[in-house]
Amino acid sequence: MSLARRHREKILAAQHAAAVLDFVAAVPDAAPLPASGINVSSAADRAAAQIALRLTHDLRRLKEIKSIDLKIAAKREMLPEYRDWVAGLIAADAGVGTGTAAEVLPTVMVWLIDTASYADALDLVPFMFAHRVAMPSRYQRDPATIVVEEIADAANKAQGAGASFPLDILDRVADLTEAHDIHDEVRAKLFKAIGTEELTIAEDMEAGPAARARLTVARNSLREAHRLHSRIGVNTRIKKAEKLIAANLAAFPPEYEQRGDDAA
Repeated sequence: MSLARRHREKILAAQHAAAVLDFVAAVPDAAPLPASGINVSSAADRAAAQIALRLTHDLRRLKEIKSIDLKIAAKREMLPEYRDWVAGLIAADAGVGTGTAAEVLPTVMVWLIDTASYADALDLVPFMFAHRVAMPSRYQRDPATIVVEEIADAANKAQGAGASFPLDILDRVADLTEAHDIHDEVRAKLFKAIGTEELTIAEDMEAGPAARARLTVARNSLREAHRLHSRIGVNTRIKKAEKLIAANLAAFPPEYEQRGDDAA
C-alpha cells in the first residue's frame, strides 16, 4: 500500500466515524444505517464500504484455512491493510461507525492478540471501552473478557512450556480490565499467569528482601486465582512460593533488614 493511499484511508476513516456520530446526534430516531454507513455519496462512505468488503473477503479466506499456524500467518499478512483505517478511527475519537465497517477495529484487536502483538492490541482497548465498541457476534464474548482470556491463555500456554511471558503485558491487562465485570474463571487465568511469572522472576533473584517481596506478590496472585476458581491448578505453585518465603525469612529476618537500614 502506497504512503498516499495509507494517508487517505486514515483521513477517510476519521471522516466516516465523525460523520456517523453527527448523523446519529442529529437524527436520534433514525432507522438503522446501511452497512456502508450514512446513505449519502461521499469519499468517506465509499472508503467504509471498501474496508468492509476487504474484511468480508479476508474472513472468508481465513475460514478456508484449516491450520492454526497458517491462519496466524495469514492474519499477520492482512493486518497492515487495516492499520491506517484503525488509526483514523482512533484519531477521530468518534466511535467505529456502523455495519460491517464497525467490525474492523475489534477484529483487528483480536488478530493482533492472535499474532502475539499484545502491546498493539492493548493500545486499542481504551478506545473500545470508551466508545463501548461491541465485538462481532462470531466472538461470542465482550471485549474485556476476550482481552483477559486470550492473553492469559497465551501466557499460561507459554509458561506451561517453560517459557516466560511479558509481565508488563499481564499487568496492563489487569489494570485495563480491573473495573469490568467478567467471569471469575476467566479472571483467575490472569492471576494465575501473573503469579506464575512473578514466581519465576523471584526464583532467579538473589535471596533477600527484594526477592521476598516478589515472592509475596506471586503467592498473593496465585491465592487470588485459587479463590476465584478452585480448580485453576495453582496449589503446587502456592506451596512453592510459601516455602521460598519461609526460607527467605529464615536467612534474612526482618531484624536483618533493620540492621541493613541502620548501616546505610
